[in-house]
Amino acid sequence: MGKIRPIAFWPPVILFIAACAYNFIDKDGFGKMIGIANKWLMGNFAWAFCLGVLAMLGVVVFVMFSKFGDVRIGGKDAAPMLDDWRYFSITLTSIIAIGILFWATAEPLYHLTAPPKSLNIVPNSPEAAVFAMSTLFIHWGFLPLAIYAVPSIMFAFAYYNMKKPYSLGSTLTPVFGDKVLGKWGQGIDAVCMYALIAGMAASLGTGVLSIAGGLNKLTGIQTGSFLWAMVDIAVVLTFVLSSITGLFNGIKRLSEINSIVFFIMAIFVFVFGPTFWLLNIGAEAFANHLQTFFTKAAFTGAAAGDPWAGWWTIFYWCNWLAWAPVSGMFLGRISYGHTIRKALTVQFVLPALFDIIWMVIFGGAAIHSELAGGKLMEAMAQGPEFAVYAFLDQYPIALITISVFVFCMFLSYVTGSDAYTTTLGGMSTTGVSPADPEPAMSMKIFWGAIIGTLTWVMISTAGVDGVKMLSNLGGGPALLLELLICFALVKVAVNPSHYDTFKNDYHADGSPIKSKAKKALMSEEAVTEAYHGKPTLKV
Repeated sequence: MGKIRPIAFWPPVILFIAACAYNFIDKDGFGKMIGIANKWLMGNFAWAFCLGVLAMLGVVVFVMFSKFGDVRIGGKDAAPMLDDWRYFSITLTSIIAIGILFWATAEPLYHLTAPPKSLNIVPNSPEAAVFAMSTLFIHWGFLPLAIYAVPSIMFAFAYYNMKKPYSLGSTLTPVFGDKVLGKWGQGIDAVCMYALIAGMAASLGTGVLSIAGGLNKLTGIQTGSFLWAMVDIAVVLTFVLSSITGLFNGIKRLSEINSIVFFIMAIFVFVFGPTFWLLNIGAEAFANHLQTFFTKAAFTGAAAGDPWAGWWTIFYWCNWLAWAPVSGMFLGRISYGHTIRKALTVQFVLPALFDIIWMVIFGGAAIHSELAGGKLMEAMAQGPEFAVYAFLDQYPIALITISVFVFCMFLSYVTGSDAYTTTLGGMSTTGVSPADPEPAMSMKIFWGAIIGTLTWVMISTAGVDGVKMLSNLGGGPALLLELLICFALVKVAVNPSHYDTFKNDYHADGSPIKSKAKKALMSEEAVTEAYHGKPTLKV
């Protein structure tokens, strides 16, 4: 307990205990309160979310093509912590895998059957099909990955090159100096931890419902509180045990398996689905995406009083932002030894392209099925988690594919939660550094128990939507934080030699000396040994 950072640790813990208690005492009052708060946030600041996300995309593109892209995280002599495949697989499965498994078939059906009324698109029409596909590219393409990339790159540089503490406050030192560390840094961590914990509980809640739906489909077992509890306990125990084993014994192996299953599933649906129709609708939708990119990204529905944007696009921006700062810390931590440009390729470009391809395959096939009378919307009447099982039921060896899908979903929740539990543990305590990167086992167990309990309470009472709205409320302060991080990142990108402690990595004119990539170390112990010197400041 003596190592706990009190300002970072206690506020989110107390807030969630209070939220659970309030929910038990007055479920309707709890739902009404957070509903009003969410409506106010997304209604009054939709413009800020839209413009802010576009600004983040601009900053990421600028950084990627600037001289800063040649800077190596950890110094020009640093060898990568992970090789390219494992770096990509961990990135893929820890930040987007959960979402695309759940929403790839469900979301396009909503857009197909209920597009924004203000756009006068006829439901279930060819125009609605193209709109649904191109909207998936907005919600799951380059924009959300830019939201993650901004804090990831800034934290990686601040932690390894500037040798700042393991805190989100470190990302703001180029703007405010070291005075932002200490209590201010703990306060920033507390807000972001709150948003992430709520987001993890919402995500786990969705996963519990989805896995339970799959087990119901496979075995006929009745879904309900008991099955939800068993699935919740299984997921939490697995990701806590994986987290305890460390980065290279747990998440590395799980993410490799998970990524391979992802590729197999995508190839299966592409080959046995309407292959050429998918290629055609994908090309048409991508062209529409390019044509309407800024219109869709900044659509608020204010002029027509259309609530669609608040249900979807603005909701997504809030949700992505709530997750991004803490997720960025994890991604930054595993970026050691890669150049900034390489890190952005793996964290920004490749996952976005994978997302788009995945959405073309699964989203396009779901749209084709519904237009052909597949009645997926009827299955969704039981809940969006049932759409994918009704969809896979139309393919060969459905029993096997549904089993594999349930297994993939289980792995995705375990992998993502493993990563974030470790990060939460590190943010909660002192002493975490590149030379001593793992937080205490007890802290990982504690956060796993908190997330599992919160998930169970919420899906049994307020439902997943209630905890999602709790998470979204963190999107407001996270937006402000990310915009400040954007400013810090631009400052560093313009003059990296001024901030980097590895002064010998630069030419006399301040441009980075290009360095050749080395063989990956593939163990945190090797990274610890290779890392010379500890951060100059303690948390």
